[in-house]
Amino acid sequence: MPAEPLLRAQARVRAALLADADLVRAVASGRRKGPRPAWRRVELRYVDLKAGRHLQVTAYDETQAHVANHPVGAAAAAAVDGLLDEPFGNWHVDTATEQTQVRITKRGEALVHVAPVASTQRPAAPDRTHDRGKQRLLAPDHPVLRALGIADDHGRVKPSRQAKYRQVEEFLRALDAALADAWSTGRLRVPTEVEPLRVADLGCGNAYLSFAALALLRQRDVPVHLVGVDSKQQSFDHNLAVARDLGWDDAASWVVAPIAAADLTGVLARPPEVVLALHACDTATDEALARAVAWDATLVLAAPCCHHDVAAQLRRRPPPAPYGALTRHGILRERLADTLTDGLRASLLRQRGYRVDVVEFVESRHTPRNTLIRAVRTGREPDAGAREEYEALVTSWGIRPRLADLLA
Repeated sequence: MPAEPLLRAQARVRAALLADADLVRAVASGRRKGPRPAWRRVELRYVDLKAGRHLQVTAYDETQAHVANHPVGAAAAAAVDGLLDEPFGNWHVDTATEQTQVRITKRGEALVHVAPVASTQRPAAPDRTHDRGKQRLLAPDHPVLRALGIADDHGRVKPSRQAKYRQVEEFLRALDAALADAWSTGRLRVPTEVEPLRVADLGCGNAYLSFAALALLRQRDVPVHLVGVDSKQQSFDHNLAVARDLGWDDAASWVVAPIAAADLTGVLARPPEVVLALHACDTATDEALARAVAWDATLVLAAPCCHHDVAAQLRRRPPPAPYGALTRHGILRERLADTLTDGLRASLLRQRGYRVDVVEFVESRHTPRNTLIRAVRTGREPDAGAREEYEALVTSWGIRPRLADLLA
């Protein structure tokens, strides 16, 4: 990305944001060095209301979205100027004809990348509907959903698979946002046809989310090669058949092996850059995280499943004072084990140069296994107290996380 003065880049973004006839969608995210923005993420689009066209700004804090509509003209310009004054680190602006990415460096310069939108990918007109349903990343009639049995032959999601469809959609939103952030910040290289994005799904099972990720990336015209790893031959046979039915043999490979022992050198030219581990049970998640660290993977998305290892350790010794009430009852002890396990996993990843967030990626009514560990490799040294904090926690509870042993 070529560098240019920040004010010039902001003027470019401002002009695109105020072009109500052309703007499709814009997103501001991340932060510059120094103060934090008022919002974690902001999305902008134009909507047509009874009172005329308005700039709709959806601002996200840590827990919810806040929507405000500003009439085109002075009000919209004032809203845009206010957002440009916020110390966001990245802007991604989609218009009818081009995509613009702006990343602000530590020196206060702007790295700008502008790519034209292929004529075949241009919408007939941007969607200005105010009361539209939530936009789906994969439409219900997408061939991959029919191939996976989520949708029927008429392109309708089966009633019994609504929860699975929602789970797939919310995972794709998390993946889409994480990839966009990694590309806009320059931490993840831009893939090409010669060197596609290398993705590994460890413990993929029947690969619902593997195929969904492939579908999204292919829909975005991102060259990708995904490798699914699972210890079951049945999963290999199923996934191979689905890939062939979809005509995706060139973009997907499958390996039968335990996560810890999987050898990907025969199917990937270099180690994976993106590692997924979705509902790998108990310490299988630790094995996936350890493989990701060993590969120096840039982006890791892991949705843990079960936490038996730490729960068993908590049962074997008395808790530190005054936390006996937290382990006296089995259900509370199990929930505490969940929290300790994922908190320690996040701490260990931070100690190895990753920025880590632990979030809910889908409501618990769709699946109880709804925690997502999202890690991006920055290469930075951990804070001075990170190791001491971790050691104090494991010492006081008398536990040894499996991930610590694998990383050691």
